[in-house]
Amino acid sequence: MIMKTIVVCSGGLDSVTLAYKVAAEHNLHSLISFDYGQRHKKELDFAARTARDLGVKHHIVDLTPVGALLTGSSLTSDDIDVPDGHYAEETMRVTVVPNRNAIMLAVAFGAAASAGADAVAAAVHGGDHFIYPDCRPDFIKSFQAMQDHALEGVRDVTLYTPFVNVSKADIALEAGRLGVPVDLTWSCYKGGETHCGRCGTCVERREALELAGVKDPTVYVDREYWKQARADHRARQLAAHETASVSASNNAAE
Repeated sequence: MIMKTIVVCSGGLDSVTLAYKVAAEHNLHSLISFDYGQRHKKELDFAARTARDLGVKHHIVDLTPVGALLTGSSLTSDDIDVPDGHYAEETMRVTVVPNRNAIMLAVAFGAAASAGADAVAAAVHGGDHFIYPDCRPDFIKSFQAMQDHALEGVRDVTLYTPFVNVSKADIALEAGRLGVPVDLTWSCYKGGETHCGRCGTCVERREALELAGVKDPTVYVDREYWKQARADHRARQLAAHETASVSASNNAAE
């Protein structure tokens, strides 16, 4: 079924790839982005560029007063540093912005119903599940149920999340297939002049594109750090597994 779709687009690799996918496979109505006072606000420029390249309207919703209430995250609080390291590390929890996706999606669903659209597309993916509760399949299912009640008798709008159970590398493969200009996407949470190459989102991006075999002409301050971050993460995983195995053996022997 071809759906008239609004894509929630941050300007990052995942959401830009989703926009290209929707443009190729459905009816791309428009892109919607959100300014919630994020440290990496420059991502919005990349979302705007994507909308121009795809020939659709781009709406930026000002949520800065809301973002000011969502403190305690390194993305919205200047006094909390964005951590370096692998995306799946516990340290990345400091990047959680409480209820961010729920707030954005609620606005996007209202816009979709008003525009007569059939779907809202969001680029949540399997790699997000560990850190972000509002990217998990249970959240997607529950949010759809909530919106079915909220818009009952108004408009049937579907939450389209084709990446929810796939990896970042799978998205990178899709970007390559669709011809997405990956260097015209923004992932870095630190929001500097160029990608830092060291924060969790930079590491995840570099690793995914490498695994997918997709050329990455993006400029990074530290282009090769992702290899060390991945090695360190795997070493910690192995150590944790060995500790758990020893503990289980000791408990069985008692």
